[in-house]
Amino acid sequence: MSARIERENPSHPTEIVGSVPVTAPDAVDVVVQRAHRDFRAWSQAPLEQRLAALGSAAGALDAKAAELAILLARESGKPVTDCYGEIRFAATYLRWVRDNAPTVLADAVIDDDQGRLTRVAAPYGVVAAITPWNAPIILAMLKLGPALAAGNTVVLKPSPLAPLAVTEAAALLPGVHVIHGGPDTVGALIAHSLIAKVAFTGGEQAGRSIAAAAGRALTPVTLELGGNDPAIFLPDFALTPDDYERLVLASFATAGQVCMAAKRLYVPTTRLDEFVESYLAAAQRILKVGDPLDEQVTVGPLVNRAATERMTDLIADSWSRGGWLIPLADPPTDSTGYFVTPALALGLPDDADLVRHEQFGPLVPLLTYDTETEVLARANDSDLGLAASVWSADEARAHAVAARIEAGFTFINTHNRTGMSLRAPFGGTKRSGFGREYADEGLREYVQTTVIHAPAPFRPGGPGMPARAYPGQPDMR
Repeated sequence: MSARIERENPSHPTEIVGSVPVTAPDAVDVVVQRAHRDFRAWSQAPLEQRLAALGSAAGALDAKAAELAILLARESGKPVTDCYGEIRFAATYLRWVRDNAPTVLADAVIDDDQGRLTRVAAPYGVVAAITPWNAPIILAMLKLGPALAAGNTVVLKPSPLAPLAVTEAAALLPGVHVIHGGPDTVGALIAHSLIAKVAFTGGEQAGRSIAAAAGRALTPVTLELGGNDPAIFLPDFALTPDDYERLVLASFATAGQVCMAAKRLYVPTTRLDEFVESYLAAAQRILKVGDPLDEQVTVGPLVNRAATERMTDLIADSWSRGGWLIPLADPPTDSTGYFVTPALALGLPDDADLVRHEQFGPLVPLLTYDTETEVLARANDSDLGLAASVWSADEARAHAVAARIEAGFTFINTHNRTGMSLRAPFGGTKRSGFGREYADEGLREYVQTTVIHAPAPFRPGGPGMPARAYPGQPDMR
């Protein structure tokens, strides 16, 4: 019997939600070869045909959204309403690709007195897509949609921590081959000679290993890694109760396990008390910890025991560094799962673990500052640079401050998913990765420019040019 990956329910760890077969490293070749054969036909199919398939998959994904949301909630611990929203958003994105790819991927032709120059958006071939567990369906579709539209085929390797729902979703798309496994399987996939492009979303450590392996094979890579994302509140910030609720969820959606969550809050010293009072009130209104299948729950469990142990270490370090933690919600009545009560941490120095490192959990530090120069220096004092936000009643000032933040994506007066747009490219700077998803740039990640050039001198009837001449230079004979 072949090995299988069993997935536990983080809310009830004794329950096995389902399992998937492990693709042994020596079996990866068969899958990649099959994807390569598919590529030969898929890349030659008319663009309209490929895009119609994406539209059909979007409709099928919508039809299965309720069913898949329950499965995703059970395997990942995300609240079922969030899971449903993720799946519907993934379908929306596929339709966006369908509608925008004809323009973005069109050949660019110049035909003038210098000749005929055609820039072709050509597919790479077989793409390896390696995706995480915290938003597995949308993060897979951000790769599958553009890759397939461009004429590539894909070998998808989901995270073992949430492999079930995304495998069902991927089956709705042609040209996608799913494998499962750990580092050995990933290594065999990236090293395969027919893998022409690698796309990865996940943590920095895994990203380094994947980039190194791809580098040895000279395979181009797109990496979207973690972030330690600051939210800066300028002295004139003016937040309504609804704004505070959005801010709370910007940190605690998916129990804080989101790469672009608001992970460090910087508030003027003079406005600390009012901020804390309003923030705590909003948290009490909006945060409910419990079983993710309960539609009233907004914070589910962490993904596994290791994640809860990391939170325990961060809490202990915070207390030892002179900080204090304020619980933001009541603990769940069922404590058998991997639940951690959301908390706001005050009084921490900048070198505390909770401030210095990405927490990826339901703890957020609140830090005070006195000057704009100071807060920018502290916000930028990180090896990571994924997302950030600036909050101000003066939008022009907010944009000016945002321009000085070292991040790939900076929100104004919001943070996290409420600030996303299909037209806005998303990705990191510094050690948060390179390449972009969403928008036109996300489509172009899966094509390479090839050129067809007919210089004017050599077109039929052209004047010709001496063999030793350089373009644009006079004949020196």
